[in-house]
Amino acid sequence: MNAVSPAPTLRSRRQLWGRTRSGRPRGLSSVGVPGAPLRVAMLAPPWIPVPAPGYGGVESVVSSLTEALVGLGHEVTLFCAPGSVSGASVVTLLEESHPHEIERSLYEVDHVGRAFDMIDSSAGRDGFDVIHDHCGFTGLAMANRIDTPLVHTLHGPFTPETAAFYARHGDKGTLVGISRAQLSSAPPGLGPIASIPNPIDLAAWPLQERKGDYLLWVGRMTPEKGAHRAIAAARAVDVPLILAGVIQPGQQQFFDREIAPHIDGDRVQFVGEVGGSAKRSLFAHARGLLMPIRWNEPFGMVMVEALACGTPVIAFPEGAVTEIVVDGKTGFLVDDERGMSEAVGRLQQIVARDCRAWVSEHCHVDVVAAAYEGAYRAVALPGPAFALAGG
Repeated sequence: MNAVSPAPTLRSRRQLWGRTRSGRPRGLSSVGVPGAPLRVAMLAPPWIPVPAPGYGGVESVVSSLTEALVGLGHEVTLFCAPGSVSGASVVTLLEESHPHEIERSLYEVDHVGRAFDMIDSSAGRDGFDVIHDHCGFTGLAMANRIDTPLVHTLHGPFTPETAAFYARHGDKGTLVGISRAQLSSAPPGLGPIASIPNPIDLAAWPLQERKGDYLLWVGRMTPEKGAHRAIAAARAVDVPLILAGVIQPGQQQFFDREIAPHIDGDRVQFVGEVGGSAKRSLFAHARGLLMPIRWNEPFGMVMVEALACGTPVIAFPEGAVTEIVVDGKTGFLVDDERGMSEAVGRLQQIVARDCRAWVSEHCHVDVVAAAYEGAYRAVALPGPAFALAGG
């Protein structure tokens, strides 16, 4: 996986002309000066604080990227849910977070609308150079209603419904994917889209070369994430398995039917949602992470977190898995539970430092922040000639 793929992206007609809605030339500030600070409006979702106290993949990505950009000297304003903490200027727009109402359009529209009002009111030479949108669909759909250019990260897979949305609204901002596998199912007509992987701050994740005796599975309790398949694979070789994750609304029946009967507190343990140092320790001391997924995974942050700790991954070759798991180097790619069980016996062949080195090269937050900095400068400069370039 490259830090950023060498591909141009689309811009709205207003961005191509380099003019605001009123027809005035866009103020450049110092955006065209190499190395000069950028003024970035980072638009996080309204559901969960940044960083997330437990489960919250997008929020963790936003937190890591925001802190890295601040460290590089950029002026970042983080529009986010209440309870967020950051080295950036924090602006909370709603009165409370909504962790149990994720994807409720009422709160997303309210959050984005208020953010756009504040961004628009600061337009001109004292305004923002770019908006980086992580907030679902509202921001992109309304991006041509605001003067500031918008970069929209695609955090989820393309489904028939989302593909239709992006076919209609994708040219209103600049799209960035998180893996080649994700972008392979993009609707036709969007043009080439750059791929920048999700970041991780390696300093926060300990390298552990002496492992425990347990296997680990982390995720949501859905059939496609495969906790039940991880149980079968671990029990076949009589290796302890720890399951960690959140049971979200609608998932309790699957958990009660497929998972709960196997939990004995010894060979199969369920520790629920974990975060902070407990989560990092769980990843670091695991013998290996199991990823028996059956869906087109757009990225898979848990794999990167495991590899950062030197913990190899055994996974089914679905979606972006094949871009992260280097067979025989950072783990093993297998076809089914039987192959997963067999690969457990070969985990000692994987060198912990090789796993971490792969993350350092491809997903370290400094690498990702540099790629996004290039994307911001490309879209903030007026004129039709631009490209997102990288190695």
